Amino acid sequence: MYPAFLKSDLLNLNIDSNIDRYPLFLISGPCVIENRDITFEIASKLKEITSKLNIPFIFKASFDKANRTSIKSFRGPGFEKGLEILQQIKSSLNLKVISDIHTPEQAQDAAEVLDVIQIPAFLCRQTDLISAAAKTGKPLNIKKGQFLSPFECSNIIEKAKSCGAADVSITERGTTFGYNNLVVDFRSIQIIKEMGVSVIFDATHSVQLPGGGGISSSGESRFAPCLAKAAVAAGADGIFIETHPDPLKALCDGPNSIPLDNMASLLTTLVKIKEVI
Repeated sequence: MYPAFLKSDLLNLNIDSNIDRYPLFLISGPCVIENRDITFEIASKLKEITSKLNIPFIFKASFDKANRTSIKSFRGPGFEKGLEILQQIKSSLNLKVISDIHTPEQAQDAAEVLDVIQIPAFLCRQTDLISAAAKTGKPLNIKKGQFLSPFECSNIIEKAKSCGAADVSITERGTTFGYNNLVVDFRSIQIIKEMGVSVIFDATHSVQLPGGGGISSSGESRFAPCLAKAAVAAGADGIFIETHPDPLKALCDGPNSIPLDNMASLLTTLVKIKEVI
């Protein structure tokens, strides 16, 4: 499967939209909108890289990190200001944009800006939230909860489609098997694809160490490229990567983010793996 909302982009990339082998697509950006300037810097650089590599690209950034454990965690600019920045990026850079919503009340206004609505992993079982997002008519990217097996995604997919969602993707982002760690079972990519949806692999959240920093999550970003390559080889349709110009100074999820300067090399490798398989 391949997301329906991306198939029109293939013509712009001089790729035959009728071929069976679709190219790898990318969802990428910073974990959170820190400010307008750095968000535009990241989006502009990613557009430059993906244009050269003919990678269909959706820019991501959260306007509100509402699911942090600590009250001290940076949350972002908020709903209205965050959507305003995403709208500016969408218009000025001609990019598709995706972001998370956290309450049913946010769905309709978010749909006015977002090309894809994302459901956070912690909220993937929230019926009212998925129903509200589905009713907007926008494509949905639902992140598989760290507490779910891949088999349980069939219930999530059925729920979204029964509420009106025509285009659903599932993002694999690792599973909790112990304290402060995540493990990826690459069988899940095939298992979920057999449910008839596109599967995205979140390479950076999969190396997150939840709560590993005491008052924040930690991470092992050095393993993210390895997992990304394995996921593409295993058949992932798309890759989700959080990136930042200086991860050590990132206000959220820096320890598991890929340095922006490393993205071109990594994506070049991933495209080559996709072409081989």
